[in-house]
Amino acid sequence: MIESPHGSIEYDESGTGPTVVLVPGSCSTGAVWRPIMARWEKCFRCVTTSLLGYGRTAERRTSGDTNIDHEADILEAVVLRAGGPVHLVGHSFGGLTALAAALRHRVPLLSLVIIEAPAADVLRQAEDRRHCRTIRDMTQAYFSAFESGEEEAIQVMIDFFSGPGTFAAWPERVRDYAIRTTAVNILDWQTAYRFPLSPAMLAKVAVPTLVLRGGESHPAIQRANELLSDGIADASLVTLAGAAHFLISTHPDEVAALIALHIDRTDAALPRREDRRASLVSFS
Repeated sequence: MIESPHGSIEYDESGTGPTVVLVPGSCSTGAVWRPIMARWEKCFRCVTTSLLGYGRTAERRTSGDTNIDHEADILEAVVLRAGGPVHLVGHSFGGLTALAAALRHRVPLLSLVIIEAPAADVLRQAEDRRHCRTIRDMTQAYFSAFESGEEEAIQVMIDFFSGPGTFAAWPERVRDYAIRTTAVNILDWQTAYRFPLSPAMLAKVAVPTLVLRGGESHPAIQRANELLSDGIADASLVTLAGAAHFLISTHPDEVAALIALHIDRTDAALPRREDRRASLVSFS
């Protein structure tokens, strides 16, 4: 754990090697990365955390103050505790938060991986009205369901991302956690909508970036991540066929391989690096 004046921040680490900070999305904790970490067989030093209001990380936002800087603050604390430059990897809202931290340039990063970020404002900036409207309609229906007292209101959002029936197919404990943290997730959406992502801002990302999306994800989310890749100078976009939004859980082999390859390529471009190709051969 990291203790700060604003409350605790979840911090765990395992393994040895180049440091990778893994940021989960909404309604989730650092434990969601375990299948990915298992595929790496300890060839990385993996640092995990949870975002505000999840796991053991204290909430510090309010309905009147959902600036994404609050989320970036906790990631920066995690990176500083980890020490030295790190590879920063984020899924969903965690990917958006990782992007915010990269844009602030306050901690040393070697590379960035953004997986299925709900980057609503990038669609608005691109004047993609159709996809903007689709996301707005979904969140309005979701918020209305929650405000009217529907216990499983969050199903609207989950099934939007990965298709009808996704929420119902989750294990009961996972559904229960999502239901318990619905109010936090609504704060996450308010944060996402208020995070400006103009092309000029994206151009400020100064590290090699992998943007990863699922080929079966909602078209609006696919488009948003494509625009993120287009706006970041040193970015590559990879679409994982057959995968939807929760690909870090449904396709851990492929996701672990893609992240490892991105890190290996980044390290290969550095003036000094340890040769890790042998340990990554199964992922290349």
